[in-house]
Amino acid sequence: MMPNINKIIATAVVVLLAAAAGFYIGKTEENKMDNWQKNDPEMAALWDNFITNDVLPHGSLDSRTRHLAQLAAAVAAQGHGEYKRLLNEALDDGITPVEAKEVVYQTVPYAGIAKAYDFIAATNEVLQQRGISLPLDGQATVTPADRLEKGIAAQSAIFGTEAIAAMRANAPQELKHIQDYLSANCFGDYYTRGGLDIKTRELLTFVILVSMGGAEPQAKAHAAANIAFGNGREKLLDTVTQILPLIGYPRSLNAIAVINEVSK
Repeated sequence: MMPNINKIIATAVVVLLAAAAGFYIGKTEENKMDNWQKNDPEMAALWDNFITNDVLPHGSLDSRTRHLAQLAAAVAAQGHGEYKRLLNEALDDGITPVEAKEVVYQTVPYAGIAKAYDFIAATNEVLQQRGISLPLDGQATVTPADRLEKGIAAQSAIFGTEAIAAMRANAPQELKHIQDYLSANCFGDYYTRGGLDIKTRELLTFVILVSMGGAEPQAKAHAAANIAFGNGREKLLDTVTQILPLIGYPRSLNAIAVINEVSK
C-alpha cells in the first residue's frame, strides 16, 4: 500500500518552514549587527574588542554555564532584544530548549512574574520559530501535597538543616506564611524541577539577584551558599566577569563586593 502522498507533502512543508524560520532568525540577527556596524561603527568596534579580546578569554567558566548565566542576567536586567540574541546563540551552541526554559522559570521567584512574563513569551517565540514543538516535556517533581516538604529539603541542602529550621522556627507568627511560601514555592516549586541541577540553579539565583540590583542582602546569602555548595569564589568571579557587559560596572562591582565579603 502506497503512503499517503498528502501526508508526505505536509511533512516536507513543515520541515522546510522550520528550516526557513531558523534561517530567518539568523539573518535577522545578522542584519541587526550589520546595521550597528554601518550606523555606529565605532561603538561596534569598541564592543567587539571588549567582548572578543577581554571578556570571553578570561577565566575558566565553561560555555554552558556562561550561556545560562547570560540568559538569567538578561532577564533580570530586562534586556529583551539582547535576550533573544543570546538565546539563539545559546541554542546554536548546544543549550537545550528545556535548559533555556528552566533558566527563565528560575527567575520568576526572584525577579517576579512581572519581569519574567515577557521573557517566557519571547522564549516560546524563538523556540517555535526554530521548529520546536511546545509545550516541552514537563519538569515538575513535586505535588501540592509534598512541595513544602521537598522545598524545605532543598533549602536545607543549600543553607544547612539547622539554619533553615531556626529561620522557620523564629519567624514571627504574622510572617510564618511567608516562610511557607519561600519553602514551598521558591524552593519546592522551582529548585526541585528537572532540566537544571540544584547547584546550577543556585548559581543562577546569585546571577539574578546581582543583575537586578538592590538585593545585596539576599545576594550575600546566596553567594555564601554557592561557595558552601561547591560554586567557589573563582567560579563566582568568573561568572560576574561574563555577565558584566550585560549588567554594567556598578552592579558587577557590588556583586564582587558581596563575594569578597563572604569569602574572606
